[in-house]
Amino acid sequence: MNIDELKSVARAIVAKQKGILAADESNPTIKKRFDSIKLESTEENRRRYRELLFTTDGIERYISGVILFDETLRQSSRDGTPFAKLLAGRGIIPGIKVDKGAKTLALYPADKVTEGLDGLRGRLAEYKQLGAKFAKWRAVIQIDEHDVPAAYALRANAHALARYAALCQEADIVPIVEPEVLMDGIHGIDRCEAVTSQMLGNLFTELNAHRVVFEGILLKPNMVIAGMKCTTQASVQQIAEGSIRCLSRYVPAAVPGIVFLSGGQSPEDATNHLNAMNAMGPHPWELSFSYGRALQAPVLAAWEGRENNITAAQRAFFKRCRLNSLAREGKYNRGMEAD
Repeated sequence: MNIDELKSVARAIVAKQKGILAADESNPTIKKRFDSIKLESTEENRRRYRELLFTTDGIERYISGVILFDETLRQSSRDGTPFAKLLAGRGIIPGIKVDKGAKTLALYPADKVTEGLDGLRGRLAEYKQLGAKFAKWRAVIQIDEHDVPAAYALRANAHALARYAALCQEADIVPIVEPEVLMDGIHGIDRCEAVTSQMLGNLFTELNAHRVVFEGILLKPNMVIAGMKCTTQASVQQIAEGSIRCLSRYVPAAVPGIVFLSGGQSPEDATNHLNAMNAMGPHPWELSFSYGRALQAPVLAAWEGRENNITAAQRAFFKRCRLNSLAREGKYNRGMEAD
């Protein structure tokens, strides 16, 4: 394990004013995105769309890394340049999603656990050869007002995340650990904070037990936020304060950065909440973004699968990258959306 390399890559991913594009949608997920614009989800259309994102002029000022799906890591631009090489040539670090998805946890039908540890060591070695320098594993934590998640489900997912992280560091790949407490449901912000706290407590206990070097990882958590169906939605400031309070209690200062997921928030809300947290700084870790839909939803709407819309789609992507870069510094406001 090359600790210096792990630390260097982790710090580069959370460099000032920069964040991550999560372009690691599985084929079923990207199909849902394409269905919204009535575009068939063929391999070529998926390649075209990712190329649109990766070749947008100027994004290297705001995007430090891109999380790729297995298929995408093996694809190339229309001129034959492998996507990993194309990104690296722009100073953007290629990463890879390595989990195999969340499945129902045996004997706990309301909970899920993420699979994919079998054969992971070999897959990581191959991904390293293909150019990936960091990886991502997502744990899915469903939540209700009372009994879900089960305490065992939290421990099982924390253990899987830690095993994954240890294997990544063994392979000199920076692990992004993603314990996502879903914002589906009717639960309030206090319930979200309680479950997020329990998950983070379990997670860092397991990471430490697995000898994972905290300076060589990144955390990708949910924000502390009420469920989408909750009748009482918290203010921007309440979300920022709850998130920072939770993270301050459980995330060691040795972790170089926290790269939030957007989790179904609108692009504007995800940017606004990140901005509010950074405005409360300084913090012991960099607070950045690792957004999928919150960066891409306006892009898909502008593109619609048409070649003559590529310029408009790239303009929409550049704008969201720039606004989230400002949020990294606590310098965003909603009035900028009209620019």
